[in-house]
Amino acid sequence: MDFSNKLIAWYLDNKRFLPWRETKDPYHIWLSEIILQQTRVVQGLPYFEAFKQAYPTIFDLANAQENDVLLLWQGLGYYSRARNLHGTAKKIAYELQGRFPTTYTELLTLKGVGEYTAAAIASLAFDEVVPVVDGNVFRVLARIYGITSDISSQRTKKEFQQLAATLISQKEPALFNQAIMDFGAIQCTPKGVNCTPCPFITTCVAYQTNQIDKLPVKLSKVKVKNRYLDFLIFLDAANNTLIEQRTQKDIWQNLYQFPVIDRFENTSPNLEEYLQTTFADYEILQLERLTEEVIIHQLSHQKLHIHFWLIKTNSDARISTPWHELNKFGFPIVIHNFIQSINV
Repeated sequence: MDFSNKLIAWYLDNKRFLPWRETKDPYHIWLSEIILQQTRVVQGLPYFEAFKQAYPTIFDLANAQENDVLLLWQGLGYYSRARNLHGTAKKIAYELQGRFPTTYTELLTLKGVGEYTAAAIASLAFDEVVPVVDGNVFRVLARIYGITSDISSQRTKKEFQQLAATLISQKEPALFNQAIMDFGAIQCTPKGVNCTPCPFITTCVAYQTNQIDKLPVKLSKVKVKNRYLDFLIFLDAANNTLIEQRTQKDIWQNLYQFPVIDRFENTSPNLEEYLQTTFADYEILQLERLTEEVIIHQLSHQKLHIHFWLIKTNSDARISTPWHELNKFGFPIVIHNFIQSINV
């Protein structure tokens, strides 16, 4: 029995029920794949259901306001995925009359659709014989075939793609890709692997040579920068506050926030001087730090050190957002959680 047959047999006995597997609709498959980029299934599933309910068709998503899309995405992180999702929905709805590209090559032209996502959509929706290759597949193939190449290099990625292309079922590519994804998520996991029920135990190089915890090999490490943010929560007597939208191509692009002192150096801000300079026409009645301990928020390339400050002031025309309406705006999850945690 070859690799493909063993893998599919395991899958049929162990597969997870996932709603996007019950359809050939490319919209739902694409939606699930974008949500699951950098996101575990258990976390992404409620978001998939929420998006499907709010936007049943590609046209509904295309016609949505970006803020509403970002608000629904809140908590998933990597917000460029949501912006690309919305932009691609517009392209498909308006330029392609709602018809998805049907091939791997054509799907790669869509913004936010990389090689893995294109392969998943092409195989699951249109039965194209093209393998998916992601972290799970790297791990499965590296262990079973004893591949010690560094998976952070492009050369190694091509090596795995070529190997996967020789293994994929020609008759059932969708089933094969679903199987190898689940095998990496359920059986051949990063840690705590139980190899006893594995169908490849007698031929797995990593198992036979006691290298399960050494494969796959990944040499490069992401350099993480520290970033320091002090958010200023202005509040007048009528419980109105001041928010702004992040428009630069940076973290949290197009999401909302409170005014912020943002820096990469670990220096204490002189708030009194900053307020006198930047908000000179505001009468400051009270300045109070709301967070005794720094809030740490980890992003992929940045570690955020956050404090929140309460600034009570007299009414001003620019403080025009009622506190109780903040739930209408898409905030980064760390700010959203803080808003939910305090009473004003």
